Amino acid sequence: MFFFFAGGLGQQVRQVLKSGAGKCIRCGSEADLVDYDKVLKLFFVPVWRWPGKDQVLHCRDCDLFFPPPISLATCRFCDRVVEPEFRFCPFCGSSL
Repeated sequence: MFFFFAGGLGQQVRQVLKSGAGKCIRCGSEADLVDYDKVLKLFFVPVWRWPGKDQVLHCRDCDLFFPPPISLATCRFCDRVVEPEFRFCPFCGSSL
């Protein structure tokens, strides 16, 4: 008996949150910040979808999904890495 199976797991854009939010790491064109769904396809028909965990960047030209770059801030007085949304350094207390 011979069975032929064509299926797979893929990603699909659910909602564009911010258009042109970054650059593609593969082709260099504009990438959008999106919410996405993971999709299970059997014989090229989507049969099950569930939401992805984090927001990702999606390139419309090469259809690549990739995480946004991590932006880190550094305190200019103590040279420690702090969260970019902090207004004061949690280590030395100086204004950022």
